Amino acid sequence: MPVLTDQGRALLSDARAVAGDVDVLKARAKNLAGGLEAELSVAVDVMFPPAPLTAAVAAFQREFPSTLLKFEVESSAVVEPVFDGRCVLGLVGSWSRLPPNIACEPLLTVSALTIVSPRHLLATYHAPIPATVLAGHIQLIHMDPADVSPSRVSTIQSARFWRLSHLGAKLAFLRAGLGYGALPLHVIEADLASGALVQITLEDAPSEGFLIAMSAIHRTDSPPGPAGRWFIDRLKQQDARWLQEKARLSVAAAAKRQRSHNGSLALIRSMAGNRPPTVNR
Repeated sequence: MPVLTDQGRALLSDARAVAGDVDVLKARAKNLAGGLEAELSVAVDVMFPPAPLTAAVAAFQREFPSTLLKFEVESSAVVEPVFDGRCVLGLVGSWSRLPPNIACEPLLTVSALTIVSPRHLLATYHAPIPATVLAGHIQLIHMDPADVSPSRVSTIQSARFWRLSHLGAKLAFLRAGLGYGALPLHVIEADLASGALVQITLEDAPSEGFLIAMSAIHRTDSPPGPAGRWFIDRLKQQDARWLQEKARLSVAAAAKRQRSHNGSLALIRSMAGNRPPTVNR
């Protein structure tokens, strides 16, 4: 029986790799002939919740293994890469200014709370804070004014504001007590639970925070193909699953807090019951 030499084994390995590449090319050619995109480019606002996004991406890769996914994660300037054709889809927040030739489909909503460090002066207010008080403090924002609608710009509360293009920088500044600002609940949940940040209530804002509508956008003259359409629909499905999971976690967290509270009361009563008798002198 013939035995391959070292050179032969090396060539066999290369041949198998080439054969695999040919199979991939054949599959992509077949999909392209059927109208399937060879590539799907998506611009994503950094505020978009990662849980439903990553779940949809994982499902997309299983469903369309031959379609290349490309992402651009932006601080808020998501409309521009869709408008100029660099991206087919955009996942944007309701603050974005949309040109007439951009179509928009609602996907999900996120809650944004106004927060500060517990060391910040605003944390001492136990009543809704009026705009006159906010005006004396630094407001931290991180959105690009070029991509923000006039109604969103009008929510700037202070004449002193710092615009931070990096979400992580804004979070670090908030933790350091350098100002106040709003962030989505899914970004700050851990900080709220640990006490690193606290929620403040504004006089002209709902106590449960602002609701941000997240949407999928695309050019009206370049609608998404089958893969892009599937990705949008999958994100809508993931929204329902994400909300159910958030509700389950919220109930569990509330129960945990209640058990902790009950345990503390029991400990206090126990200590009171075991207190040494008072000696009158």
